[in-house]
Order: sequence, then structure tokens, then C-alpha cells
Amino acid sequence: MSSNTPRQPVRDLRFFLTVPHACSYLPGKEATTLFLDPKESPGQGVYDALTLLGFRRSGLHLYRPHCEGCHACISVRIPVADFSPNRTQRRLMRRNADLTIEVVPAQFDSRHYDLYARYICTRHHDGDMFPPSHEQYRTFLSLDQPYARLLEMRLDGKLVAVSAFDELRHGLSAIYTFFDPDHSLERRSLGTQAVLALIQMASLKGLPHVYLGYWIEECRKMSYKSSFSPLERLDGRLWRRLVPIDSE
Repeated sequence: MSSNTPRQPVRDLRFFLTVPHACSYLPGKEATTLFLDPKESPGQGVYDALTLLGFRRSGLHLYRPHCEGCHACISVRIPVADFSPNRTQRRLMRRNADLTIEVVPAQFDSRHYDLYARYICTRHHDGDMFPPSHEQYRTFLSLDQPYARLLEMRLDGKLVAVSAFDELRHGLSAIYTFFDPDHSLERRSLGTQAVLALIQMASLKGLPHVYLGYWIEECRKMSYKSSFSPLERLDGRLWRRLVPIDSE
């Protein structure tokens, strides 16, 4: 079956809508979220099918935006076989060739949490995840499911970045990346490097896509996603190629 076509669920699933709340990405906008019944465990089959329909995972919850009159959030993915790094990304891969990368289960690790807390306090002290806490981190990124993974990046043995991702039957889904906010590491663009590592991993595993979640054209924090080319967007129930964007 094509990875452009979601499988039909083997049973009926229940979904709920949140009440409207302030949008995290567009100032002055309200957002509404559609999410799978929390009593449903996000097992592999359901997760695979809902990802093809634009759903994302946060902790135990599968969700997608469902905002009346607004379609700014666009689900995007990278077709791995067709991906070609641009000049900037090639330079970045050479610059980061000294990083050590290891994949581990998505279990709580105090070293991961310490890095996460510093990242949130430095980079996102005005966001929804501030202030960080052990409970918040465990709820968000620690998950005892066979598809949940953490990608560790180390420089000379020191942990400098962690990227949470899920391994689906039709691709890898990037969940969240946090990294050392030290200014000396800024030129390494560790968030972008994490995506490049997932693309390489998906290629080695023979998986066709890397899912990047939602892209909003007007949101500066999401602009890095448009630098990966080609990029596909979810249009209704079909994934279609986005017009190439020159990001050199």
C-alpha cells in the first residue's frame, strides 16, 4: 500500500476537541486541537494510520490542529529518496562530522533532563514549556513504546543535543529536539543537524519519509523546515510536493 494512503482503522476511534485557546505560533489567533481519546493507547497501527492524516504525538496523545477558519498549520514530510542537501546543509554536515550519534530508548535520563532544562530556560523562557520540571519532561518525552526513540549527539564525549523521534512503518517522525545553548555551539545548528541525521537513518532503514510535523509560513521559528527540499505537504488526504523553495 502506498504511504500516501492511510489504512482504515480496524475499529471506530473516539476523538475530542479542546476549547479554543491562544495560538502558540500566531499572535492574536485562537487555536483548537483535535485529539484521540486519551483512553486509547497510541499503538503502532493506529499511530501509523493517523500520522498519514496529519496527526502528531505529544507524550501519550495523538493530535492535530482543528481551527475554524484557519489552515495555517501544514503537515510536512521529507521524501527521503529524493532529498538533496543544499550547500548550507552540506557545509553543516562537514562541520559536524566530529559528532558521535547514538540511538537509545525514550526513557528518563537525568543527563537528558538537565540539558532540556537549560535549553528551555535559555531559549524558550517565554513559551508554554517554561518553567521545566521532571514531571513535564517525563510526560512529554519519556514513553515506554517500542517505536519511541531518543537520538543523542555528543562532542568529545559531552552530551550536546537530544532529538526525540518515533519509528513508524512508513518513516521517522521528528518529535522534539533540544540542545546545549552554549554560544560556541551556535554555528553547528544542532536542530538542523538532527533532521539531517534522521534523514540518513531513514535512508539506511529503507523508510521513505521523515515527518517534520507542522509548518506555518508566517512563523519564523518554523522557517528552518522549508530549507529541506523537496518537501511534501498534506492536502486533504493526499501528500503533494511543495513548490521548491530556494534556501541557499
